[in-house]
Amino acid sequence: MARYTGPVCRICRRETSASKTGEKIKLFLKGDRCLSKKCAVERRGTAPGQKTQGKARQKISEYGRQLREKQKMRKYYGVHERQFENYFREAARVPGQTGRTFLQLLERRLDNVVYRLNLASSRSQARQLVTHRHFLVNGRRVNVPSYVLRAGDVITIVERSKNSTVFQANAEAARNRRHPEWLELNEADLTAKVLSLPSREQIDTPVDEQLIVEYYSR
Repeated sequence: MARYTGPVCRICRRETSASKTGEKIKLFLKGDRCLSKKCAVERRGTAPGQKTQGKARQKISEYGRQLREKQKMRKYYGVHERQFENYFREAARVPGQTGRTFLQLLERRLDNVVYRLNLASSRSQARQLVTHRHFLVNGRRVNVPSYVLRAGDVITIVERSKNSTVFQANAEAARNRRHPEWLELNEADLTAKVLSLPSREQIDTPVDEQLIVEYYSR
């Protein structure tokens, strides 16, 4: 399946309108625009399409809830369907809570870690930077966005890439943002380290992973 390249704001608006808590769900976070009032989710809280405002919600089945949660999480991390299912199968083989292990695997993807460290403005930009060979993991160049990091791994930026406009702008923005506690970032030389595996409390992904476990357990 090819990567989705359509209008992403429509997906965020659809998920926001379906949220029972009224939480504004932003799955893609493409730069500062998604954090400002210019974001379509901020301007329009309704689902996309004509005459959706004030329209009664259709009742969703249990299977529909599970499917929607699965699709939401897959789009949040930007993972293909088959790859997403493979992550779940790998998590199911590990003793313990499958949902938590599943989230940990997705969080430890190299492109997601680069985004969490604020070295990229979005996951799509992080994926592109990794593919273009701008990062080293434990001194070795890695250009695979799905590379899963482990506790103790050290991420560095290639020396000649540090002075590029993209990294300079992202480094400036990183100084005003917090990164997760399971990651450590040295702002002086832009090196980072994975301190530990993330706990569920340290992962702010707005999904109910138990619904996804139930979906694949049918």
